[in-house]
Order: sequence, then structure tokens, then C-alpha cells
Amino acid sequence: KRIREYQELFGREDFYLELQSHPNLEHQDEVNKKLIEFSRELSAPLVATNDMHYINKDDDEAQDVLLCLQTKKKKEDRDRLNMLGDDYSYRSSRDMVETFKDVPEAIENTVKIAEKCNLEIELGQTHLPYFEVPAGFNRDSYLRKLCEDGLVKRYGKSYQEVDKEIKNRMDYELKVIQDMGFSSYLLIVADFVNWAKNSGIVVGPGRGSAAGSLVCYIAGITNIDPLKYGLIFERFLNPDRNEMPDIDLDFADTRRDEVIRYVENKYGKDNVAQIITFGTMAARAAIRDVGRVLNYPYDYCDKLAKMIPMFSKIDQALKTTSELKEIYRTEDAAKKIIDYAKRLEGVARHASTHACGVLITKEPLVEYVPLQYASSSDRTIVSQYSLHPIEDLGLLKMDFLGLKNLTIIERAIRIIKNTRGIEIDIDKIPLNHKESYELFQKGETTGVFQFESSGMKRYLRELKPTEFEDIIAMVALYRPGPMEWIPDYISGKRGRKKPQYLHPKLEPILAKTYGVAIYQEQVMEMARDLAGFTMAEADVLRKAVGKKIPKLLAEQKEKFIDGCVKNIISSQLAEKIFSFIEPFAGYGFNRSHAACYAMIGYQTAYLKANWPTEFMAALLTSDQQNTDRVAIEIEECRNMNIEVLPPDINESFDSFTVVASGAEENKLAPEKKQPKTIRFGLRAIKNVGGHIAEAIIAERKKRGQYKDITDFLERVSDKDLNKKSLESLIKSGGLSQFGECGRLLGNIESLLKFNKEIAKSKDNGQSSLFAGAPELNVNNEVKLEKCEPAKQREKLAWEKELLGLYITEHPFSDYKKFLDGKALPLAALRDHLKDSQVNIAGIITTIKKINTRSNEPMLFVKIEDLTGNIEILVFPRLLKDTVNIWQDGKAVICRGKLSDKDREIKLLCNSASELILDNTGQVLNKLPRINSSEPNSNNEAASNFAGSAVRREENKKYLEFDGTNLHIILNNNYPPAVLENLKNLLLNNQGDKKVYFKIKSGSIETDFTVEYSDALAEGINGLLK
Repeated sequence: KRIREYQELFGREDFYLELQSHPNLEHQDEVNKKLIEFSRELSAPLVATNDMHYINKDDDEAQDVLLCLQTKKKKEDRDRLNMLGDDYSYRSSRDMVETFKDVPEAIENTVKIAEKCNLEIELGQTHLPYFEVPAGFNRDSYLRKLCEDGLVKRYGKSYQEVDKEIKNRMDYELKVIQDMGFSSYLLIVADFVNWAKNSGIVVGPGRGSAAGSLVCYIAGITNIDPLKYGLIFERFLNPDRNEMPDIDLDFADTRRDEVIRYVENKYGKDNVAQIITFGTMAARAAIRDVGRVLNYPYDYCDKLAKMIPMFSKIDQALKTTSELKEIYRTEDAAKKIIDYAKRLEGVARHASTHACGVLITKEPLVEYVPLQYASSSDRTIVSQYSLHPIEDLGLLKMDFLGLKNLTIIERAIRIIKNTRGIEIDIDKIPLNHKESYELFQKGETTGVFQFESSGMKRYLRELKPTEFEDIIAMVALYRPGPMEWIPDYISGKRGRKKPQYLHPKLEPILAKTYGVAIYQEQVMEMARDLAGFTMAEADVLRKAVGKKIPKLLAEQKEKFIDGCVKNIISSQLAEKIFSFIEPFAGYGFNRSHAACYAMIGYQTAYLKANWPTEFMAALLTSDQQNTDRVAIEIEECRNMNIEVLPPDINESFDSFTVVASGAEENKLAPEKKQPKTIRFGLRAIKNVGGHIAEAIIAERKKRGQYKDITDFLERVSDKDLNKKSLESLIKSGGLSQFGECGRLLGNIESLLKFNKEIAKSKDNGQSSLFAGAPELNVNNEVKLEKCEPAKQREKLAWEKELLGLYITEHPFSDYKKFLDGKALPLAALRDHLKDSQVNIAGIITTIKKINTRSNEPMLFVKIEDLTGNIEILVFPRLLKDTVNIWQDGKAVICRGKLSDKDREIKLLCNSASELILDNTGQVLNKLPRINSSEPNSNNEAASNFAGSAVRREENKKYLEFDGTNLHIILNNNYPPAVLENLKNLLLNNQGDKKVYFKIKSGSIETDFTVEYSDALAEGINGLLK
């Protein structure tokens, strides 16, 4: 009956009965015989297929492990899906013919089916969505109208009035865009970007090469004037390359989805989808997963996985990692795990939604791509094609990126309006604001986009930026590779070093960066001005050099030299200039992108400089789920004289809130207020859910502040106000104004009973409370029995437990004054070289004990100070000598070697002492001073512990500089690693000052010449301590 239904539905000739051959599969032969009978009886054609799950027969065991992973089973489990015992590998045509020789028509029908299936996928064609334009316009003319309107907004002049340079650039860009057929593309992007801006969503000033387009600027897509900052259009759209432009866009991360919804509504949900991405099994994950399936202990598998270097393949690690090679050779368990993992490495493990890619099509999506839901629980529609196939199909893929820093800007602007009544248009702030540059010059850039790292802060203090060009340059330079040129840029900026140019025509290109080649666009300008390239040709050269494509590189080099010769530059000098260009292009940065991100950095600095409390409240709110970040930001608030207070039911809202610093400030007009206080939000309290927080805030907004504990319990009768949430409100300080914490906790049962009776009376419609209730007096007030007050240590522990960190005071605060020059802040460690010896100190927060292979105990100890936390490894020998100091809550100072294995900073401890306030000075006097072994370590946190005067005094011990020569004093037998780091430091600071090594037997002249700076001195000092 069912066969006849399908034949009627699909057609008798297009409905086939499938035969498979898996003899060990129960009932397989019976099913095949029955299908053959049905075929003859109902004239239903047969087709032979193979149930294939892997390619080769010996892949069966690996496939079984993968099946266990997918079904969350162990290999030894009996009650699981198991495909072993039969062959599910790929079979050759000969095997299939032999297997189905009794029904040859089933084999012949496989060809017939293939011939019936005819799908042609057209590649290389662009399929842009249809953008509807007003009557009387086509897409080209409407884009021109938007641009002419934009000229008035951007420059205050019409097309007829603007400067010739602007007019010519706009006309040129529009012609290229129209000739390449991309007017619709620009209209689509301009439409949703301007919708977002009009909806109050903060949009980034641009991202990548799109900022080089004047059309993008005047159409409102970007917010960087490409003419003012010398940005190049051909870097965005090259008329010599028929490639779709790529505009990536940053939106406030909390509102990105609103923009996607707008696009869906405009073009139809059938025409908009997000893009799938496939997560593959990496080497370490494969080791851990296989070990779990085979039921080996997690610690063993984790140790095995960590032997593989980050981003390495297993085979590669077996060749380069001696420890892994040895355990693979000697341990059967390791060999078994690794062999399976090698087979599974790179296998697609799961599908998910691409972080930012959105697909927009002209016709319904099903005309171009297969679709699916993102997952069984996530009903987001995604394409089944991943990113690159979608690009090959010529479909419009937009990157909608959510950027937290834009949310911080949006939130800060909103807070400023609420607290001071000032409205800010972040796109129109002055770029010459003195206080903003002073903030950069001091390195006070915590929370400033792209400028937060301690190394960056150090360079900012040396550079002392005075203009936006400096900010752009630092965004481009502060990366591996170009970072070594930062001292040269600083020397040029400070007038200490005069730039040298290989040819006079290079000066106008490199002058603004003081002779340092920083941007990819500078390569293009060199090709244009020296070799006569068009900008389109120069972009091809940039790409060839940057991507190191040998054939294209050779062609471009020849073309460059020929062009230089035609411009009366000798071939020898042209070769030298090309040799200068070639290595630089590998690390040169996209100036358009640097300018955009510098703008966001400047905007955050501007807000911080002008409205520090509001900015820090916005920053804390964005990071409120990350207690490590919140701790750093609260310390920054203290440095800025901003008080951060625990939650309070009368002042706190959902998240961090700016509050008046006193009654006097409350009387001021909004624009005159200078608030210096931030309150924690109620949602930050553990066990206080969003529902009860909303109820407390809503009641306060409706009827005013709570007068006392009775008033609070009478008015907030929410079901979520239970023992756990009330206890958390008390312990976190949220009810401190109504009574001492210990006393409130001691009376918690009475408080809860009062609250529930109030709620019950409201439910019953009663107007008075129950008489005679022991907790209530005649005035319906809660009686609080006397209880032991909570100790300060208890209160701090409650803060840590319920808010994730210490707020009112840190138990380590008392030790801070003793640590100047003796211990580094934990937040500063990430900027130190691995293997460098450092001193650190903090409070012990967690201790984990394990046994080594030789069955000796060792510890993993986590400590924290005012700036962060770190894990310390205490090995057996040290543990024997220091066993009594490793207890929760104790303060310790440790010395050891930094390790960044697994990309996580840890300390391999070789000495430790307990800090007790009475003995702290005595303990610290035995320790060597801070090792700031990496130049970047001189950050603001380190400055808190070790002042500049101390550092200058230290420098004198290890080096002498007489203005011409640098003498480095080598008093000890330093290990090879220190000398290698010293060599690299000198090579990275090349200049014209001779370097001498002073040892006991005299002074040795070296081949090194350096550019002397405070940073170099501190780096040498740190290495040699």
C-alpha cells in the first residue's frame, strides 16, 4: 500500500526500492528478498546502494570512537549503538557489481538516477539583492543623490560648492562603483547603517579598507574622512580586480540583533539567513575526547593533550616534542589514545552559527543554498554552505560584528544624559581635545579601546601623543613584528632621531611616520610615486608582497624596477628600495582599519577624560560577568578617586549606577554635577535573581525609597524574596543602612516571617496585620533582637562570595605599602617574558593537591592581589619546606619562573614565605627587587608598587650611559636564556650608540649599537637583576 502511494506521488518511474548488502546486519537478507518481490509485483525499479560511513575498512574502529563521542557513550558500554562487525566502508564498482550480480538491473539503475539528476551551480556571477529606489531614479542615480546630500552633511557645501579634490574623488569612485555593478551593494549597506544610527544604535566609524572610500563616508557608512587622513579607495575597490567589495560593520554588541531583524523585515525572512560554520576536532580536543571514550582518567588525558603545542598537529608534535615522543613510544595507553586521535583530528565535530556572517539574497534563499536550523534548541535559520562556498556563489555576505566597546560608548552617553542632562553626538566630538591626549600621555588608558595593555601604556607615556595621527600609528605598530619599530617612531616624534630616506620621493610618504613604514598604503604610494604605478596596479603589488606569492612577486618586482628606471632612479637603488618594501609589506597594517579603530579608542578616551565616573560605570557594566576585569576596573576607579560602593536597595539599579556623592551634590543642576561614586547593581549579587531585583527597583520607582527594614519587607512581597535571596542582600551590604549585617542575619527568620505574613494579608485583602505576632510591635515594626556584630573579615568574605570580589576593602591592602620594588602586581605579569624570574605576592584563595608520577604531593595554589590572580605550582621539594604556609586566606610572597604553557600565565615557584604584618618588612628584605624582564612590564600597575625613582636608582646599578656609549655591567654568571634576551633587546633598539660590556677584568667593545631610551634601560635592568 505504501509503495503504491509513493509511486503515485513521485511517479512510477522515479520511485525506487533500495537494496543494501550487509550480511551481518540482522534481517538484511530477508528485507532484500521481500523488496525484490515487491519490485516484480508492483513494477517498482530497484537500486543498489552502499551504506557508507568511512572510506577504508580499517577506519571502522576510529568511526566507532567517533560514534561514541556523538552519542556520549564509552566504548566499553554495552547499551549503545555499535556498527562494528560489518563493513561500512567505500566499495569499488567491481565489488558492487559482484555483490548484486543476481539483480544487475539494480546496478544499472544507479546510472539512470545519476542521469536524471542535473544540477548546474553557476559560479563567478554576482547576485545582489534588489534595492528599491524612489520613482525617477535607478540605483546608480540614487546612490549619486545620496552622495550629493551627504556632501552637505559632511562638508557643509553642495556638489557645486565643494573643493575640486572632493568633487573629483567622488566622481571617480562613483564611476568605478557603477562600472563594476556595485551601486546596489552600497545602497543596501548605507540603508541599514543609517537606520541603525537613527535608531540610537552606536555604529563603529568603519572597519577595514571601506574607510578608504569617500562614497562610504558621505553616504554615512563610515565616519572617517579618507581625504583628511590620506586613505586609499583602491585598497577597498580595485577596478583591475573583479571582486565584490567587503564592508565589515561594528555595532554595539547588545543591539546587533536589532540590525539583523531590520534587514530581515526589509528583504523578507525568506531572503536573509545567518551562515553555518563547522567546528573541527583539534589535536588536543581529539586526545581528551578519545581518552574519555576509552575510559582513561581525565588527568592522564589532559596531561597528554598539554604535551601538544598550541595549534600544532599531532604528527607534527610527535616529531618536535620529545616528551610526547617518549610517552608514545613507552606507554601503550598513550599510543592507543594518540593513534585514534590522529584518525579523528580535523573531523567536523559540530555545526554552529558564524559569529558575524549574514547572507542576503535577491530571490528566496532556497534558490541558492540549502538551509537548516542552527541546532535542535536554536531555531535560527542558517545556510548549509559555509562562508567560502557562499562567496564563490557570488552571494551578498555581510559581517555584522558586535563590539563591546561600542556598547560601552552607548551606555556612557546614556548615563551622562541621565546624570548631567548633556546629550553627546560621539561622531562629532573634537579630535584636538587636550585632556584626552593628556590621558594617553599618562598611559591612563584602562578601558580605552586598543590601548589597555601595559606595554601599550608604557609606549604611550614615552611617545606622549599630541595628535590623532599618533593614535592611528600606535594602533598599527603595537603588534608582533612592527612593535620593534615603536622606539624609532618615538625617537622621531620626540626629535631624538632624524629620519633617513633612500630617495627624496620617499620623504613625503614616510615623513608623517618619522621615516618608519607602518601602513600597507605606504607601499602603494611608493609604487605610484617612484615606479609610476596606478593605484589599482599598486594594490596588486601590495597583495603580491603581503601574501608572498612567488610568481606574482617576481613579476611585480620586475615591473617596479622597470618603472623606477623610467623615473630616472637607478636599477641598483630600485632594488634597494624594493628590498626595503618587501619585508615591511608582510607586517604593514591597513591604515584605513587603523584609523577606524584609533577613532573608537579616541572616543572612549574622550568620554573617560570628560565624564570619568559615567564612563567607568558603563565599563564596569559591560564587564560585570568577568570578575577579573571588574577587579582591575575597580582598582582603576580608586586611582581616579572614584568610590565604588557595594549594592544598596535604595540606590542600586540592575547594573552599575552612578550616584550622587552627597546631599550637597544632589542639589546641583545636572550639568554642574561631578559625581564620584558608583554603586554595584542588584543583579551582581549571587542568589538575587533578575526577578527580585526588578521588583525592588520597580517598587522604589513607584513609591520612593525604602525608609527602614519594615518598610522594605512590607512593600516587597515578591515570591522570590526567600531566605537565600534575603540573606544575600544582607551579606552583600544591600540592607546595611537598615541595621548592622550580623544583627540582620541573626533575625532573618523573623524578617522572613514578617514578610510572608504581609504578603498573606495582602492576598486576603486585610487592612491590618495579625495581632500578637511576636515579631511585630504595636506599630507594625520588625523587632530586631540583639546579635553579635559581624567581624570585618566575615564581611569581606561575604563580599567575595556574593559579588565575586572584595569591594569595601581588600584583605591584601595592608601589605601593599611594603611591596614597593619587591613584588609585581599580578595584572602586570602577562607582559613579561616567559621563563623570567619574578616576585609576586597575594592572598591564597584556592589550593588543589595532587600526587606526581613518583607519588609525591604537590600543590596548585591560586593567589590574588588587588589587580588580579594567578595559579602557582608548588613542587614536592618546596612543599616539604613550606607545608605550613599553604592555607586559605594566608598572605604569601613567592619567587619563581613564569610559564605561559597552554597560553595561561602560571608561576613555577622556587621559594615562598608567609607574610604577616609584623614580619613583612623582614621577609621582603631578603628578596631581590622586582624583575621587570620585558620592556613592556613598566605599566601603571607596576608603577603603583615600584615608583619611577626606584627604577632610575636600579638602572644605575646595571648600566652607565655617558651620552655616547652605553656600558652594561655584567657582575654575575648569567644563564644563556638571559643573555639571549639581552641580545634580542639590543637588536630591537638599534641606533648609533656603541655598547660595551663591563666585567671584572675590564670593558669589552661589542658590535651592538643602540638608540638609548628609558625603556631600553629598564629592559636591561630587568633582565640583569
